[in-house]
Amino acid sequence: MIPQIKKEIVTRLHWLDEDEFIDILAVTQSAPGPIAVNLAVFLGLRIGGIKGLIATTFGSVLPSFIIILMIALLFQGIQNEPIFVAAFKAVKPASVALILVPAVSIAKRSGMTGLKFIIPLCIASLIAFTAFSPVYVIVISIVGGILYYGRKKE
Repeated sequence: MIPQIKKEIVTRLHWLDEDEFIDILAVTQSAPGPIAVNLAVFLGLRIGGIKGLIATTFGSVLPSFIIILMIALLFQGIQNEPIFVAAFKAVKPASVALILVPAVSIAKRSGMTGLKFIIPLCIASLIAFTAFSPVYVIVISIVGGILYYGRKKE
């Protein structure tokens, strides 16, 4: 979605130059929430002021909200039907693949090999297949990072 926004804003409409777009993208990536929504809202504010902010907020959030609401309403009475249960079981591997393929690709590009690849894989498996909380993983990672990099500087 970001390349499409860039194409429209920078290349087609010339509302921003490429450097401004990259700066705005960097700011929106540091804000919580979906990057595409943050980018659209920030661009709306930058280009159209408060009216632009309101328009881009509704324009980027409302369609997804309406679609999910419609699906939830339609799904209300049929979620236990065998055909839908089977369909969702069939979709699970595809959704895992949609997450796993980009993750492996990023790992390869960043040079993750050996322990740098095995440790995240083990942690993901631990969280997926046990009741181990991701919060503990974050805390342990912070403490481990402080200890490891604190010793490395000495």
